[in-house]
Amino acid sequence: MTMNGIQKRSFPRSAYLHIPFCYRRCFYCDFAVIPIGQKAKVLSDKGQSSVMEYLNFLHREISLAPKGPPLATVYIGGGTPSLLSPCQLEELLTVLRKKFGFQDGAEITLEMDPASFTKDQLTSFVNAGINRVSLGGQSFDDLVLEKLGRTHRRKDLLESSRWVNQLYLSGNLKSWNLDLIQNLPNQSLEDWQIELSEALSTSAPHLSIYDLSVEPGTYFFSLQKKGELNLPNEDIAAEIMEFTNQILCDAGFARYEISNYAYPGHTSRHNRVYWSGQGWWGFGQGATSAPWGERFARPRTLDGYRVWLEGQESGGLEPSLSALKASRMQLDDEVMVGLRRREGVDLVAIARDWGWNNSQCEVYLAELISVWKDSFDAGLIEDFGKRIRLTNPLGMSLSNQVFIQLLIWWESLPSDAVVESNF
Repeated sequence: MTMNGIQKRSFPRSAYLHIPFCYRRCFYCDFAVIPIGQKAKVLSDKGQSSVMEYLNFLHREISLAPKGPPLATVYIGGGTPSLLSPCQLEELLTVLRKKFGFQDGAEITLEMDPASFTKDQLTSFVNAGINRVSLGGQSFDDLVLEKLGRTHRRKDLLESSRWVNQLYLSGNLKSWNLDLIQNLPNQSLEDWQIELSEALSTSAPHLSIYDLSVEPGTYFFSLQKKGELNLPNEDIAAEIMEFTNQILCDAGFARYEISNYAYPGHTSRHNRVYWSGQGWWGFGQGATSAPWGERFARPRTLDGYRVWLEGQESGGLEPSLSALKASRMQLDDEVMVGLRRREGVDLVAIARDWGWNNSQCEVYLAELISVWKDSFDAGLIEDFGKRIRLTNPLGMSLSNQVFIQLLIWWESLPSDAVVESNF
């Protein structure tokens, strides 16, 4: 239902804040970042000036957002947000809290890179309000880290993992997450077995295991074009993914999303917002928001972000940020992000919510099932009650095949079927 043109979905209860500063750009990274130099210190005059200018922009953008209910999750990502001082982080959270408020028990996550903080700084971040840490380890192998363009080394990752886990065990952190990348250049199954064993030894209650994605514009992309990026072949990659799933499930982790494994009670509440098709605020250079479903990405450069922000202040909000004008995420996008989750999607419920009538649901969804026939036959997807979900591990490992078929179906529909009709 709608009222006075306002979408039936409630105001978002989650916010993402982007901190773009990092020591240098990793060789696989295509994020909107601002490298400050590998040996630079944020508290130097130049570094501090850049950070303070950016935080001023960020505070101003937050102030422009429509007033909404208290936030249930906050995620501060980057870049390297742990380059902020604890005081700067506390002030940022204060601005956000004054604007929206925080629910009791709100999940407040900070991404942190090993070697970008001390034990005392970690404690100060927690005292400032952080209750979940996402540690960007990527690898425990020094040679691999060097070839990824990372600035930390194995000893830094082991030490920072120990600090974070101590705070978790003491009850000062609700949870924490360790990120790793699999299927890296020249990686063998034996190499990955060692990496995964190291990860389990940290006692992290949540592990994010990402496949390397070679994006245009990155250093790895240039190596790949020259034939100098020796990635594992499909058979090795499949063995690595299957091994990951087996070992982590045997260790008590649940694979609740394609790239994410957690012990009971330790899933990322914030990330589940994205995968569930719910709305969220986004603030900062390059940040994406979707308060009512329609995604909007801010400019990826600092100058572009500044100009955009000044335009918002003088000319009014981007339409997708206004409850009176926003439209929702496209149906195909909603199905795609929903399929990433262990529980899959209820196709009929999503289609009806999109605005299809019973006849449209029957005809168009039957066409989708037909397009997916090969994926069903190959055991990549399955019926699960009223829901469709990727199988584990096969479907989650080969999900792109299912997603491509989904896009082919969506593009084949008549124009009136892909125009939202709830508004």
